[in-house]
Formats: sequence, C-alpha cells, structure tokens
Amino acid sequence: MHTSLKTRARVLLLSAYDAVSHRYWADSVMQHVDGVEWTALRLPARHFSWRIRGNPLTWLLKEGNTLSQPYDVVLATSMVDLATLAGLFPSLGRARKILYFHENQFAYPESGEQRPQAEAKMVNLYAALAADTVVFNTAYNRDSFIDGARAFLKQMPENVPAVKPLEALRQRASVLPVPVMPLADEQPAMRRPGRILWNHRWEYDKNPEDFFAVLFALSERGVDFELTVVGQRFRHVPAIFAEAEQRLAAHITAWGPLPEGDYQAELDKAGIVVSTTWHEFQGLAIMEAAQRGALPLVPDRLCFPDLYPAAYRYDGTRQGLYERLHRWLTDPDTRPGHLMTGHWEWPAWQAAYAELLTDGAPD
Repeated sequence: MHTSLKTRARVLLLSAYDAVSHRYWADSVMQHVDGVEWTALRLPARHFSWRIRGNPLTWLLKEGNTLSQPYDVVLATSMVDLATLAGLFPSLGRARKILYFHENQFAYPESGEQRPQAEAKMVNLYAALAADTVVFNTAYNRDSFIDGARAFLKQMPENVPAVKPLEALRQRASVLPVPVMPLADEQPAMRRPGRILWNHRWEYDKNPEDFFAVLFALSERGVDFELTVVGQRFRHVPAIFAEAEQRLAAHITAWGPLPEGDYQAELDKAGIVVSTTWHEFQGLAIMEAAQRGALPLVPDRLCFPDLYPAAYRYDGTRQGLYERLHRWLTDPDTRPGHLMTGHWEWPAWQAAYAELLTDGAPD
C-alpha cells in the first residue's frame, strides 16, 4: 500500500548521473510516494567529470522550459550542481530544495584511476550548502562527507575556518536509506549453501584482488565451493578478473553481467555473498542478495558496522576473510542464521519519505 501526500505537490526529481543505484532509488520513490505531480530529469551515467560539473549547462540548453516551471519541491541527487541551477532558474531557488546523497566525493579510495577531482568535491559541498534539506543514505555517508570536507577545506590558500558550518550541516542532516523492494511471497527453493556470490561492479574500488586471492587459497587447499561472479562490467576491467576466470574455472557456475531475471535467479541460488570493498556507502547489491537468503559476509568498515550484526562481518583482512569462509564452507554449523531484512524494505520507510516531501508542501 502506497503512502499518499495530503495534497498534490509538484516535485521535480533531478538525477545528474543516473547510475544503477540512482535509477533504482528514483524509480522506487516515484512508485511508493503517491499524491505527487512528478517531473523527472535524468542524465546517463557516463563522462563523469563532465556530468558532475556540466549538468546545469546540459539542462539549460535541453530542458530550460521544464526547469523554469514552478515547483514546490526539488529532489536532487548529490551529483546535481544544485547551487548553480538555483542561480540560473529563480523558480528552483524559490522551491524547497532537498539533496539526496547516495555517495559523496570525499570518501573515494586514494588510489586507482578514478580519483575524484576538486571540482566534483566542490559541487557536492556547494549543493549541500544551497539545499534546504540534506539527506544521506547512511550515517557513514554523512560523517565521511563532513569529515572529508573539513580536511579538504584546510587545503584552501585562505585556510577558511569551516568547522561551524559543516558541523551545523551534520546536525541538520537526515539519514534515510535507499529502501529495498519487497520480495514476492514465494521464493524458489534452489539455494546452494556452498555457492559464493560476487555481484558488485567490476572496478578497483570494490577490491576484487582480496576476494579472488582468498578464493585462490581456498581452491589450492581443496575446499569445495562454487562461484558466481556477476554484476556491472565496464570497458576497463581489473586484470584479476581474467586471471580468476582461468584459475577458478572448475568452481565457476556463472560469469559476467546477466539480464535482470537471470541475475535475480542467481541471487536465489547463492549461499554466501561476499564484499571486500574499499568503497561503499550502503551496498544495495549485498542487501538484495541477503534479502533473498544468501548469508552476507562484509568487512568491518565503511557503512557495514551500522547495517550488519557482528556475526556477518569479518575483520577486513584477507586472512580474516579466508578464515571465515573456510569455517562456513567446511563446518556449516558455524554459520549464522538467515539475516532478517524487513527493516530495509519500502514498507518500513514509506512514511518517512512521504514526510520528507510533504514538509512545506502547499495546503
């Protein structure tokens, strides 16, 4: 049952880098909050540097008439240069501006090819300061944004003191996760307890090197397991994936991106879903697999301590992951029970999202 707003508010949803998790969030918000006259503008998730700095100009040239309309609420992702848009379009400046952070540019790993640029960090910061309401998907996202911004601003030549405004932003910020869609009532009984799942982006920040190093060691010691490696793959794939496809061929049951229906079927079969990531703000991929019955095994860092009980976390090292996987695979009695995930799903968050959008809506 959807939650309805008291009146029909005019809401403009802006997604400047419409990646998979952003699209999932936007679609589900529009689906689950009724009584809204929705208008949505989105830009494809490519050319990151241009997108995050150039989205106001792109929309100015392509969607100027849409942006000039009167709205009660602007709901924007943190990739949107909200401060610039509010300056270009006075009607947006008069609307109540809500900024939603799926991630922030201050907490990316400081290695690899995808280092965030100063411009991207400043877009995040100016947008947060221009917004009337700032929302993060996790407390970790909020705190890493504030702490990262403080460290970043210390590099400014003028050394402008920023502690008070940033701490004020921390205090007024809200935390609302991206809710997970509820499952259908019946799930097929196809689970393979010894099947390990990787369902993350195939990029360096997800730390596939640690994951595969542990699986190499398990395989060399004769531990029995199956392996499913799916998730989003891009043009440049870390070399470890090609090595793993060869060295773990005897264990592999599925390899590579899949259509949505086939992907969900693989989640239903998995016994254990693993993360080794250096970079995660909520982790929808792990959540969806856990929701469907796979046991999550996540590092004790980033957003995970706030989301997963200790029984589903390892110490974040290769050795710690090896020991936990070895134990779960060779002695099933040591495994924790199925993780209850109802508190992640939309029914638990509909009222909060409706309240977010109704605050300040017209009578």
